[in-house]
Amino acid sequence: MTTVPTVPETAKPTRRLLGVELLTVLGLSLGASGIGALISFTGSLTETLKLGQQVATLNGSRAPGRPWLDLVWQLYYIGRGLMPVVLVGYLLVREGVALRVLGFDLGRKLGDLGRGAAVAAAIGGSGLALYLGSQAAGYNLTVAPSGLPDVWWRIPVLLLSAWQNAILEEVVVLGYLLRRLGQLGWSWPAALAASSLLRGSYHLYQGIGGLVGNIVMGVVFCLLYRRWGRVMPLVVAHALIDTVAFVGYALLAGHVSWLPTG
Repeated sequence: MTTVPTVPETAKPTRRLLGVELLTVLGLSLGASGIGALISFTGSLTETLKLGQQVATLNGSRAPGRPWLDLVWQLYYIGRGLMPVVLVGYLLVREGVALRVLGFDLGRKLGDLGRGAAVAAAIGGSGLALYLGSQAAGYNLTVAPSGLPDVWWRIPVLLLSAWQNAILEEVVVLGYLLRRLGQLGWSWPAALAASSLLRGSYHLYQGIGGLVGNIVMGVVFCLLYRRWGRVMPLVVAHALIDTVAFVGYALLAGHVSWLPTG
């Protein structure tokens, strides 16, 4: 009689392994972006031009003059940008749960949409005011949310980019990070500070306004996530904020006097 070998049970990760896992995920995603943003900001500070005269372009063309190749590159980077979320999902499954433990699912579509829209409306206007003020004061670079050519796929790509940013940041920096820090024994205030500071760090390339504004946004999002227990409303809010910024800039840049274009 042939015996079937038993599959060994997966050992519960130790705090040390969870710490290594967390550092690895951040090192492959937004933690690395934070370091890159610091290097970029240092470069901006050492430029001869003042910060307000420099431009940080988001969603720029990756193959100027070759729209179809540019489109392929845009879709490639959007897909690649979501891979840390796939990794987090895999690690949660290994833990015996799934992304739904973070509230990242479609189980409450209308409620998540309503809450997300309300948060976006509250944060979006104040964020724009902070950016315009810090840029005018010379503490922030001029941010150009779209540098894409005026082709048929520009708006769809900007929408996809907005959702990719929202999913990546809220799943990793909000849901996953807070869960792992809690499992590592961090207090709630310390975890909130870590998440908020990380969120601000990878926006530092925009300048002081980008750093401060996103730290404040991080605090608000952490508090709402703790209250609701779901990351999805914050994904919706973030996606709506970025959609207005990306698409609004693409449509208004050069047509209104109050929007800096560099």
